Amino acid sequence: MKRISRFAVSGALTVVTALAVAATASAQSQQTLVGNWAPIMHEDQTERGAGPDVGDWAGLPITEAGRLRAEAWDAALLTVPEHQCKPHPSIYGYRGIGGPRIGRIEDPNTFAVVALTMHIPWMEQRRTIWMDGREHPPEFAPHTWQGFSTGKWEGDVLVVDTTHLKAGWVRRNGVVTTDQVTMREYFFRHGDIMTHTYVISDPAYLSEPLIKTNGFRLAGNDNLAPYPCQAVIEVDRAKGEIPHHLPGQNPYLTEYANRHKLPVVATRGGAETALPEFARSMPA
Repeated sequence: MKRISRFAVSGALTVVTALAVAATASAQSQQTLVGNWAPIMHEDQTERGAGPDVGDWAGLPITEAGRLRAEAWDAALLTVPEHQCKPHPSIYGYRGIGGPRIGRIEDPNTFAVVALTMHIPWMEQRRTIWMDGREHPPEFAPHTWQGFSTGKWEGDVLVVDTTHLKAGWVRRNGVVTTDQVTMREYFFRHGDIMTHTYVISDPAYLSEPLIKTNGFRLAGNDNLAPYPCQAVIEVDRAKGEIPHHLPGQNPYLTEYANRHKLPVVATRGGAETALPEFARSMPA
């Protein structure tokens, strides 16, 4: 009779045990992300509340095309009825004033997790993150504010890939994206804290991926208030008039630099402005 080495048996048991532990950890992770999460708002404070100053794009890896688009932006755009009730796109929603409520959709027969849901109350931002291995739709499929998201567990980290996004924004002062933008996210819970790291890529307006993190704390309140929005006429304008600035005609671009006594070139963005070498190259 063929004998089996006790080392082989031990190794097989180790593999089985590791797989069982990994499966248990994955199941626990899926459950522990479920709940209401409140933003801590301790990062990038200038992007919270009222938002950043016009012309403050320091450290953002925007291309020349992205910079020209940002220079054309006028805050009065938000008074146009078509823009008043827009939700944040998923590439920015977690920077907003509300945290996500995470839930699960299960197969009624197997109870396997088909999808995770994320709902941020402000402007009713609702996402579905498909966990069942389905493919992303073809390129010509419709784009939405939240995009099409698929997720998987890598250990106890939820990894999410999102495509099919509408043209959106990464900062609320004119730094926008095209509908070619994609995003990868990492959600990780440690205690009552959830860390969210996201990587945004746009071949037109970003010269390299933009990476940011958000922190959330588990909240006890299980009730989310509705957020109805109705557009109104705030400013009388001629039909078809859209607030904007033509190239070279935005008078507000240097206010931020002048107020803080910064070199204007340092506020205009570009991947190099995030590096210490750039800061050392500025005149004292």
